[in-house]
Amino acid sequence: MMQLTFLGATGTVTGSKYLLTSGSRRILVDCGLFQGLKQLRLKNWDPLTVDPKSIDAVVLTHAHIDHSGYLPLLIKNGFSGKVYCSRATRDLCNILLPDAGYLQEEETEYLNRRGLSKHTPALPLYTQADAERSLALLAPIDYEENIDLGDGLTLRLSPSGHILGSSFVLLRDKNTSILFSGDLGRPNDLIMSAPVRIRQADYLVIESTYGDRLHDRADPQIKLGEIINKTVARKGVVIIPVFAVGRAQELLYCIHLLKAAGTIGNVPVYLNSPMAVDVTQIYHQHQSEHRLTPAQCDAMCHAAHFVNSVEESKQLNLRSGPMIILAASGMATGGRVVHHLKAFAPDPHNTILFVGFQAAGTRGATILNGAESVKIHGKYVPMRAEVQALSNLSAHADYAEIMGWLDGFETPPRQTFITHGEPIAADALRHRIEETKHWRCLVPDYLQTIDLG
Repeated sequence: MMQLTFLGATGTVTGSKYLLTSGSRRILVDCGLFQGLKQLRLKNWDPLTVDPKSIDAVVLTHAHIDHSGYLPLLIKNGFSGKVYCSRATRDLCNILLPDAGYLQEEETEYLNRRGLSKHTPALPLYTQADAERSLALLAPIDYEENIDLGDGLTLRLSPSGHILGSSFVLLRDKNTSILFSGDLGRPNDLIMSAPVRIRQADYLVIESTYGDRLHDRADPQIKLGEIINKTVARKGVVIIPVFAVGRAQELLYCIHLLKAAGTIGNVPVYLNSPMAVDVTQIYHQHQSEHRLTPAQCDAMCHAAHFVNSVEESKQLNLRSGPMIILAASGMATGGRVVHHLKAFAPDPHNTILFVGFQAAGTRGATILNGAESVKIHGKYVPMRAEVQALSNLSAHADYAEIMGWLDGFETPPRQTFITHGEPIAADALRHRIEETKHWRCLVPDYLQTIDLG
């Protein structure tokens, strides 16, 4: 009998981890960090309820840190098996995981130097060196390839359309199958190919990030152009917190299209994230996963001036507008964008533009909810800049798109588990699936264990 334990992504959109036991095998699907609210982030420091040494393998749905970022710590604490993932996920993890370790070291160094931590000294969850060691265990596999995990358990990945390399994970033993959606992409994304349809699985774990919301159906380029032109007219700076994988590239491509059409002028654009710069180049290497031609990939890569050095990043804060700055991180939790917010948010001529989901407890959510000031590096910074959001650039399916994808199932799963959503969103999706499709659904609790028939 299979057994499933929910070690994360319950009541929240982060910390994705699912432990599947089948016969003698223990498989961890996703290995993500908790982000956002402090009580969530503290869970990263708690020992797992399962001994990492007892886990036989890890399978990653994709490379985003809330799905992969705990991996260095898992390995540091004794895991030594293979980490199965798609080839693009391997390439992205080679960039994202060392960067996550570096950012943690950088943050703790800053806190210690300024005496801003309650701990003496503050320590990183893991280091860049820890992250680099973890990369040796990545075992890339092809889509639609059946992998024998032992004891009759097999693995198969299929494209989910969220970001490069994102995958549906299908695990099957001789009696039962279970599908993990990871993050579900959108059918008509500007860059990514549509998620494939899955016809059957005995059990389904589905994300619900936007389980209670619909994306604006208007063309996001129109609103983006309006926001840029409005800010440029007052000689302001547009600060865009971006996720280095996915949103940064889509924004660059949109800006290229707007300039090519003459919708916006030749305003200077800066991509201030060395990680996002490296990621952008990877689109050339995985041409089959997205809609862009090689020429369009080149145009995307040349849509901004790439900022690499810390010194050049600091110099941006001394410049006046108009200009556009894209910088990580997407929820403004850390990275270079935080320094830009400190410099530009107090000026009403400027605009802060959010283009992705802002989890509860993140600095991005606080700003988007209208806070008059936010705490940055121990001090409160006034938020006088205009704040805007473009939800229809999200890489997550909304509830209508989720329901449309579920229509691909030829027979209902025995049970559908709804995860990776804040409580209202997860329950709204549960209710919608139960009412319209009459499937058995459950919103699981943290650490809940379910026996699968």
